[in-house]
Amino acid sequence: MKDPDDLIIIEKIKQSRLPETDLSDIKFGTIFTDHMFIADYRNGRWEKPKIIPYQALPMAPSAKVLHYGQAVFEGMKAYKDAEGNVFLFRPDKNMKRLNRSAERLAMPTVPEEYFMAGLKKLVELDQDWIPAEYGSSLYLRPVYYAISDEIAASPSQDYRFVILASPAQAYYTGDVKVKVEEHYSRACSGGVGFAKAAGNYAAQFLATEKAKKEGFKQIIWTDSKTHEFVEEAGTMNLFFRIDDTLITAPTSDRILHGVTRESIIRLAEDNGMNVEVRRLTVDEVMDAARGGRLMEIFGSGTAATVLPITGIGYRDEYYELPEPQVNYASRLKKMLMDIQYNRAEDPYGWRVPVVLKKQ
Repeated sequence: MKDPDDLIIIEKIKQSRLPETDLSDIKFGTIFTDHMFIADYRNGRWEKPKIIPYQALPMAPSAKVLHYGQAVFEGMKAYKDAEGNVFLFRPDKNMKRLNRSAERLAMPTVPEEYFMAGLKKLVELDQDWIPAEYGSSLYLRPVYYAISDEIAASPSQDYRFVILASPAQAYYTGDVKVKVEEHYSRACSGGVGFAKAAGNYAAQFLATEKAKKEGFKQIIWTDSKTHEFVEEAGTMNLFFRIDDTLITAPTSDRILHGVTRESIIRLAEDNGMNVEVRRLTVDEVMDAARGGRLMEIFGSGTAATVLPITGIGYRDEYYELPEPQVNYASRLKKMLMDIQYNRAEDPYGWRVPVVLKKQ
């Protein structure tokens, strides 16, 4: 792979906005760092990438992304340890998933060296924006979309790949209650549910907003055909602990292949927890709740990391989840975060250094 300084044109900001930014008081996704990465695909080839000051980018009202939804993105984080060293977590997985998503939407794949070099150089340049507190991070948003200036119903010829960076604290605060959705569907077989396509998220907003009015924060989506099987939440994969077994739905063309989900499964198995990756019915979950055997539900995802669910609603029933004496969610979250923040050994090679301070 080429040296990022040789591959990327770098235009640094004249004066950082960091001194006027309070990193201790951040609303998720509303503050952006000084720089962003950008690379355009035009005339059948990728142009030389750039890192430039964060700014608005011009777009024609006829840009194809606005009419036909050719847009995919990723979510990942950079972490800072107590000595100021900076790490990414399994970025190769995000790169591969971005390109799987792109292929599903008939978009050219992003070159590996653009993705990885752009990511690392952007994080290196804006490392001072990473909050030092354990649990905080620099959220990274690669986004890739169609920019051809025409409204013919066909794949775009031109595309833009951008990486944004945003300092982040906890994504969710307070109790998180979920509702099982039986009417609306997030994804269908043969569709784009497995991809991080922008339209997937727009399609879930209505049902989620309705659930919020009933006191819930998230939806548990069920299969689109029968609404019999639990699948995932709006922003997370899901784990259900029934007795002492963790159960999570298998990934499919309807369910996102979560990087955090995959990591949690590995950590759970390697630490003696019984894990089943299988289809799970709503009835099985609710029967376990009625019988006092539903010990935990938690979500996993880049933004939330591991998020305990405090209650579940289904039709006219609602169940509060007990506080288990042995809490799998908190144990797994600590194991995962200790690897991410360089507080524990990383036997898996998941932690990728970006900035290493001299010892």
